[in-house]
Amino acid sequence: MHWVTEPGTSHQEMNRITIRASKELRAIPGVRNFGAHIGQALLMDEVVGMHFGENWISVDPDVDYDETLHKIQSVVDGYPGLYRDVLTYLRERIKEVLTGSSESIVVRIYGPDLNVLEQQAQRIRNAAEGIEGLEGLHISQQKQIPQIIIKVDLDRAQKYGLKPGDIRRATSTLIAGQEVGDVYANGQTYDVQVWSIPTARASLTDIQTMLIDVPKGGVVQLNQIADVNIGPVPNVIKRELASRYINVQANIARGFDLVNVAEQVKDVIQQVDFPLEYRAELLGEYVELKNAQNRLFTVELIALIGIFFLLQAAFKSWKLASIVYLILPTALVGGVVAALISGGVLSLGSLVGFITVLGIAARNGILLISHYRHLQVKEKMPFNKTLILTGAKERLVPILMTTITTAIALLPLIIAGNISGHEVEFPMAIVILGGLITCTIVNLFVLPSLYLKFGDVLSDQKVGNLKGVMTA
Repeated sequence: MHWVTEPGTSHQEMNRITIRASKELRAIPGVRNFGAHIGQALLMDEVVGMHFGENWISVDPDVDYDETLHKIQSVVDGYPGLYRDVLTYLRERIKEVLTGSSESIVVRIYGPDLNVLEQQAQRIRNAAEGIEGLEGLHISQQKQIPQIIIKVDLDRAQKYGLKPGDIRRATSTLIAGQEVGDVYANGQTYDVQVWSIPTARASLTDIQTMLIDVPKGGVVQLNQIADVNIGPVPNVIKRELASRYINVQANIARGFDLVNVAEQVKDVIQQVDFPLEYRAELLGEYVELKNAQNRLFTVELIALIGIFFLLQAAFKSWKLASIVYLILPTALVGGVVAALISGGVLSLGSLVGFITVLGIAARNGILLISHYRHLQVKEKMPFNKTLILTGAKERLVPILMTTITTAIALLPLIIAGNISGHEVEFPMAIVILGGLITCTIVNLFVLPSLYLKFGDVLSDQKVGNLKGVMTA
């Protein structure tokens, strides 16, 4: 659970809210443990402030997952002042790798001015609010927060022989501290920091009267050489390819199709007119899904062309290769029906499943026709209905064994359902199982009938020539 308050929230407040949430979450039956981290650890991969936290829990596998997840979501929804979401670890990692954000839909707006970016983001958010299926629609937390601003007066500083860099280094050391070395003791390393005492930086007045060393000797108060005030500054400025940006983000509610919702968001973006130097683009799972599908379709097209030529090479006949090739799409019908029954969402796992079914159908078809040709060439059976029935009966057990063995291997994934960790395997297993049914029917009933009608490509002269080929 991302657990994000307004920028500028103190550590004490974040700690209080997190502890309170942990007690409520641990009270839910089935929640085994709770952990959290707040802010950014030293040298951490995520650059975040104290207002950003993540809560972690694990769910007992013996309880009802959906019911427990609903209770967890109810507790999380009881904190409306925060931005929060509930994700599995795998899903959160995938999303952040894709766009740097944990949301499924990300509209990224680019431009030079932060205030204009905020205005354009608000326009996108307002326009997208009516889209059904968006959940947790919000603008990324790039906001103005109060900060102490120190602006050096060059004329006054010059009188004391001070340069802006001297003042910056001195104030940053006194206010924030500076590492100057390390101490090694008992196999451990300790940083050595130079820092001012707490009473020297406890208030704005303390900082205004902070003493700065003068090169010629003596000290001068900071407010005598600089203007020290509290003013609004951005809590974070994000850039990509040297361009500032701000995100409008949302997740997809359960039961809604990612592609359908993303297409509506894309239409909203196209209807918004942006000022010069500003633009928006849609990122997130939808874009990556489209890119992956395009790559996969390209590979599939190449594979289909390769399959056809391999069939021709196996049968030495364009007619037989065409027969097997044309029934391959029929074998996919079961996979399509299974995908529709399980939710109708075409995912990458589903596409992989279709490729698998295609391979199984092609393999069974090759083995069946090769056996027919064996009966003709080796066992001298005439080409008639008896040949077709004999070949189908003799290939029945191997084909059924392939189907049943594959189905048994997939059943645990299907029985477990679409749970966390099975985001790819579950739709793939559904498609393969459905495809196996139609693939078996096609290979045992449709293909023999087509071969009986169109498969007599072996004349008496060819039978003798093909004996050596079949032997090899």
